[in-house]
Amino acid sequence: MKTRFAPSPTGPLHLGHAFSAITAYNLAQTESGEFLLRIEDIDQTRARAYWEEQIYTDLKWLGLSWPDPVMRQSERQETYEQVLDRLWNDGFLFACDCSRRDIKEAASAPQEGGAPVIGADGIVYPGTCRDKLRPPRRPALALRLNMAKAVARVPKVLKWAEFGEDGGVIEIATETLIENIGDVVLARRDMGVAYHLAVVIDDAEQEISRVVRGADLQPATPIHVLLQHLLNLPVPDYHHHRLIRDETGKRLAKRDDARAIGKYRDEGFSPNEIRNLIGL
Repeated sequence: MKTRFAPSPTGPLHLGHAFSAITAYNLAQTESGEFLLRIEDIDQTRARAYWEEQIYTDLKWLGLSWPDPVMRQSERQETYEQVLDRLWNDGFLFACDCSRRDIKEAASAPQEGGAPVIGADGIVYPGTCRDKLRPPRRPALALRLNMAKAVARVPKVLKWAEFGEDGGVIEIATETLIENIGDVVLARRDMGVAYHLAVVIDDAEQEISRVVRGADLQPATPIHVLLQHLLNLPVPDYHHHRLIRDETGKRLAKRDDARAIGKYRDEGFSPNEIRNLIGL
């Protein structure tokens, strides 16, 4: 088994990150497998070198280890560009210059039913730019996946193994993705490749056999499995774990500095006490 932890260096790691990283690490150790670290720094407007260094410090303090070199998304732009060119040339992408406000207003228009449909990737795109004339070369705009064309190319039912709390074989009819998810963004104008495509490419290249991540990302799994089929990539197993929440039931975010791993360390907590705090 090969697992990974893939944080973004945009703030301090908190207890939720500790839970995810240790869960992935323990699973790999139990199966005599391998645990990898990947730095998802594709958003260079927010990524900071000192947060990346803090990631290494925090994880090593927790007792985790991983092989070097660490994969960093900012060093993989050429790979992402090649895949985007392939999808563009095969007709699966279209350019979109809509703003978030444009999308919300179009999705809320009377002919669309009055209220925007909210899917796994936010408001389901109303198709404003889908049928515009496509230039021969991929433009420097946001690029969306034409979900209807993609669904026509992959199996009618997407299947994957889930090892989280709701374990089993998950099956989803691909045609439901058209209305429930829509034309997701695979490339952004300001930072190139978007998360959905980058994570699929990276997991395949690192030969991740079980993707361990929070339950908040479970709704995105059909998008990732569809892209894996579309790109002829292996479909890994998935393990979506519970989220660490605060006293009000709200899941932790990077702005919750009070629960940052580094702060607990500075206050004299031990790695074992961190594990007890998160129930491991």
